[in-house]
Amino acid sequence: QVQLVESGGGLVQAGGSLRLSCTASGRTFGSYAMGWFRQAPGKEREFVAAITSGGSTNYADSVKGRFTISRDNAKNMVYLQMNSLKPEDTAVYYCARVSRWPSRFDSWGQGTQVTVSS
Repeated sequence: QVQLVESGGGLVQAGGSLRLSCTASGRTFGSYAMGWFRQAPGKEREFVAAITSGGSTNYADSVKGRFTISRDNAKNMVYLQMNSLKPEDTAVYYCARVSRWPSRFDSWGQGTQVTVSS
């Protein structure tokens, strides 16, 4: 079982940037594909990005070109760099372990709130 803890959320103006971090427990972290999804109030969960253990990536069309997912297997960390943020990016962001590539997840953290003001 993997435990995931997100950090880095906050309030930012439209056009700004944030970097989310995710700390994972477990000695087999490097073997998992990892990802991020988000959920806004009253909306369904939305896939954001995923990264394989080897560094291949996949992005939702809504964030492609603005967000970058990365990982550091030595530190058991996953990151989501978010640039050119828009009000519609406002949501709780969750770090998660991929169970089926790229957008099915089986474990996730408590989430971190991202709010983008216009």
